Amino acid sequence: MMQEIKDHFVDLHIHIGRTEKGAPVKISASRDLTFYNIAREASERKGIDTIGIIDCHSPAVQNEIDFYLSNGEMEEVPDGGIRYRQTTVLLGSEIEVRDAGMGPAHLLIYLPTLDKMREFTEWMSRHMKNVSLSSQRIYVPARILQEEAEGRGGMVIPAHIFTPHKSLYGSCSSRMSDLLHVPSIAAVELGLSSDTEMASGLSELDGIPFVTNSDAHSLGKIGREYNLMRMAEASYKELELALQGRKGRGIAANFGLNPRLGKYHRTYCANCESIVDESQSSAERCLYCGSTKIVRGVMDRIADISDRPAPDAKSLATRPPYRYQVPLEFIPGLGKRKLKGLLDRFGTEMNILHRVKGDELAAAVGEDIAGMIIQAREGTLRLEAGGGGSYGKVERR
Repeated sequence: MMQEIKDHFVDLHIHIGRTEKGAPVKISASRDLTFYNIAREASERKGIDTIGIIDCHSPAVQNEIDFYLSNGEMEEVPDGGIRYRQTTVLLGSEIEVRDAGMGPAHLLIYLPTLDKMREFTEWMSRHMKNVSLSSQRIYVPARILQEEAEGRGGMVIPAHIFTPHKSLYGSCSSRMSDLLHVPSIAAVELGLSSDTEMASGLSELDGIPFVTNSDAHSLGKIGREYNLMRMAEASYKELELALQGRKGRGIAANFGLNPRLGKYHRTYCANCESIVDESQSSAERCLYCGSTKIVRGVMDRIADISDRPAPDAKSLATRPPYRYQVPLEFIPGLGKRKLKGLLDRFGTEMNILHRVKGDELAAAVGEDIAGMIIQAREGTLRLEAGGGGSYGKVERR
């Protein structure tokens, strides 16, 4: 029987802040980010079909998953994942590695079932100081971690690969092959300050799928970056097929922030708090105060390590389109009250961002805001660059 392949919205990087009993998981994330709240937000408000919760290695989180499976509010998907209403949760873990002679990097690990995740937790607990917390350092070489994950049917995706803090290219090494077995990498996550064109400067990434994810530390940030994938259903197995481009599945598009909105796009001076002028491609010292206390921006880091002088047209031709998507929270004048009105009327953020017509939006929130939402959809909004830990901004019309 032929399976019908449909478009699915997918965001694979969402943190848990606390358990429902208040135990910390990701210290820097909102307390409202519990496993259940994330699933409900994605299904009822965001309209995202598949989400990756990347703190499911925590035993306390696993106990909460057991509770919702036992009371019938959630169910295990035969081909992998946990289903809540219209959304499937994929079980993931973010782990910090630091091989000898290199800086730290974060890796995302996804496993098909709760049983496999429990096995992985038990193994990690022998090599990690506190397996209950998110993004913890594991004291084994990265390739050993990769082998343990893939040996359990798991996928490995290096996280936010260019950001200056704890990423493969931003703080660890100039080549992925120094750290990992590249041929078996499932994908790489571009991060909020880069896009497909910028990443195409590294030939090492040719043939590796790009994904764009939110790295959400609050409920509102879920879906600020996401992917459109062609799959028969929302499940772990279908995600594997989509990343591999097999059996008619695939990544149809990446939806991400324009890199200018990312908070690490430009090099930043920690001394005078200036962002290096856009016309300068690289800087070892601050152009304004001369300090060497600079945080290298993603744009400049990519320029340093690229082995191609310009974006590679041949590589780009094999990639799905990268659509600049400005999240609704970035739209000037669209506060909580007006956003609630839009959601009450049109259902989910994905509907508002992709499907609702301009005249319908205008009737709900006025011509000015509706115009900016349509411009966001088309990628034509004027933006002010971010850097040094501060997000860029949408310029008012």
